[in-house]
Amino acid sequence: MKKVIILLFLTSVVYLFSIKDEIVIPKESIRFRIIANSNSIEDQALKNRIKSDLIDNILPNTVKETYSSSEVLIAESIPKIKEALNKYNVNYRIDYGNNYFPQKQYKGITYPKGKYKSLVITLDSGLGDNYWCVLYPPLCLVKEDNNTTNIEYKSLIKEVLNNFNI
Repeated sequence: MKKVIILLFLTSVVYLFSIKDEIVIPKESIRFRIIANSNSIEDQALKNRIKSDLIDNILPNTVKETYSSSEVLIAESIPKIKEALNKYNVNYRIDYGNNYFPQKQYKGITYPKGKYKSLVITLDSGLGDNYWCVLYPPLCLVKEDNNTTNIEYKSLIKEVLNNFNI
């Protein structure tokens, strides 16, 4: 009997630690993606500079309390995004609408492929690795500390989602 109780206890503990508290991107969300020209060091560095520029200077002003207000502000910010991109002397294409996203794995969570409301910037031929995140709710704008654990990161994401009543 003692062995059965110990076995049940150990099974319960293993089960409790294996449960994942998954973060799911809400249905009403707006994704953001920048696709680099290629995977060369230069093209990936350019993609990262552009991403930082947009996330630091333009995109925070596009996120409001609701999906629809954020949607309008993102659309209205496209001229500013073009102005920022023109500084980099690179050919680009901006698509704002329903765009295809391949399946992604991030922080242990799989996000399915599909068409999603999104702002997609393709640099030159767009054959390189891409950066993606979620603009609304503003998960892109959460500054991640490289020393943060998945649990802390998930808690921060949950806090953002809760603040936007999603």
